[in-house]
Amino acid sequence: MFNNLSDRLTATFRNLRGKGRLTEHDINATLRDIRLALLDADVALPVVKAFVAAIRERALGAEVSQALNPGQQVVKIVNEELVGILGGQTRALHLAKNPPTVIMLAGLQGSGKTTLAGKLGYWLREQGHTPILVAADLQRPNAVTQLEVVGQRAGVPVYAPERGNVAGHDAVGGTGEGTRSYGDPVKVADDGIQHAIARQHDVVIVDTAGRLAVDADLMQQAKDIRAAIRPDEVLFVIDAMIGQAAVETAVAFQNGVGFTGVVLSKLDGDARGGAALSIAHVTGRPILFSSIGEGVKDFEVFHPDRMASRILDMGDVLTLIEQAERAFDKQHADEMARKFLAEEDFTFDDFLEQMAAIKRMGNFKSMLGMLPGMQQMRAQLDAFDEREFDRVEAMVRSMTPFERTHPKLINGSRRQRIARGSGMQVTDVNQLLERFGQAQKMMKSLARGGGPGIPGMPGMPGMRKGKAAPAPRRKAKSGNPAKRAAEEKALSDRATTSRQEAAGRAFGMPSGPVGAPGAADLDPSQLPPGFEKFLGR
Repeated sequence: MFNNLSDRLTATFRNLRGKGRLTEHDINATLRDIRLALLDADVALPVVKAFVAAIRERALGAEVSQALNPGQQVVKIVNEELVGILGGQTRALHLAKNPPTVIMLAGLQGSGKTTLAGKLGYWLREQGHTPILVAADLQRPNAVTQLEVVGQRAGVPVYAPERGNVAGHDAVGGTGEGTRSYGDPVKVADDGIQHAIARQHDVVIVDTAGRLAVDADLMQQAKDIRAAIRPDEVLFVIDAMIGQAAVETAVAFQNGVGFTGVVLSKLDGDARGGAALSIAHVTGRPILFSSIGEGVKDFEVFHPDRMASRILDMGDVLTLIEQAERAFDKQHADEMARKFLAEEDFTFDDFLEQMAAIKRMGNFKSMLGMLPGMQQMRAQLDAFDEREFDRVEAMVRSMTPFERTHPKLINGSRRQRIARGSGMQVTDVNQLLERFGQAQKMMKSLARGGGPGIPGMPGMPGMRKGKAAPAPRRKAKSGNPAKRAAEEKALSDRATTSRQEAAGRAFGMPSGPVGAPGAADLDPSQLPPGFEKFLGR
């Protein structure tokens, strides 16, 4: 969603590179470009003015003029101010001391409240809670049925005593002629909490009704539900694609109902979305979560510092690490490390397990987008076809168990059978086996302490063919049996140490022998913010 804004800001900062001193003219030109980029991205005008003023005050001071690299210092200032606009600190969900915790969802119709209820329920269930969804939206056609379907996909029970509007048209508010009664949403919400207490659910998520626009009936119903259930959290769900109307709607709900946090939905869209950046600053309420797709897993905690890094094309490595921790099985990782140290062949069965773990991490394009500098390769990312994973998996699953562990013995007739079984061409099977053989060689090279730049590896970019380095002369073995045994032991110890260091680089384990400097001796103050928790301290 923020691709256009990211491109504009990245291009602006590119003009500052290599300058040993920044003049006032340079800073003014940079601020003008930043202002235009934010306005073009639909960021609210008061927010843009406050943001640019804060940057100007810091950029014209000693903080930049006395810096060794003024350009990078300006980028640092913009990053810090952008984090402030997005809310500053990550705010966790407030849970009640005495369960159940009651969470009320509010927002306009079409903002994604019902879908978000299932995502939030799934996320809480993964955190060890026992949530339940309450269908208090009785006006939108088939809203109760939709919540039941979403709850079933998320594995979360739904309390729905009323079927609501199933006639295919919206309910009419009021008590006069033409009024349609589909049940009392306030009573359903209150009864839902009592039901949750009886069934020992520790979190209750109440899905409320919305309108296509803010009106008095919508606000009054939301007020009545809030007064009846006294929620611990009121989450305002806002569609990040609706432009400047997002700020106006947020202010209206804050004044009319009041909310404790914001959830941004549809962040995977291609709209400018800058208005979403303004909500936390305008309303003073933090953004707690963001929704990035239709699946129940397409949901994540909102971290202002990480979102700012994504917008400035600095990547989001911490989120990528957290997703990998959830997706990769520790037992399998330990087994892979053992095979790596023992220099055993990497098999297609291992490949399938790795591929399954990658799929569990989520959208592959979004994961690549979390790497620093990947916004400059957006054309390549957009052209990447994720269905290639399915094609490769089909070819591997068309192999017999023997062929998966002995890929070198797959002859011509076997390749034809694999191609027919997977619906691919023989050339596709040949390319897969060739790439897999290169991967096996690379794994063994790393296990022996080598790397991508070791001499003699053909086809590496930037490497020119030349004379091979002469092989080192072997030292003659000693005739003394005791001395010869000591030399062989020292040689074996050096080989073991080399493999341990290679495994440390590949699997994140401390490198070097016991007692040598490794991960345990790192100074957390020298790492980016947030990395301390990954050191196990």
